[in-house]
Amino acid sequence: MIDWKRKLSSRKFWVALIGFVSSVLLALNFAESDVTQIAGIISSAGVLITYILVEGNIDSKRIDKEE
Repeated sequence: MIDWKRKLSSRKFWVALIGFVSSVLLALNFAESDVTQIAGIISSAGVLITYILVEGNIDSKRIDKEE
């Protein structure tokens, strides 16, 4: 079973995803400026998702300690 929480909070995963998408878009002759913008959007999404997962994990551990 894949641990999606861990996978989505991995910087390596996001870098690999950006590299893959960028390569595909360049191979399909997208303009470099478009590829740069799309890579930026993916990177921003990665930061946001990682933040949400990490904060959720911290909150759940805090609740476990209080109980």
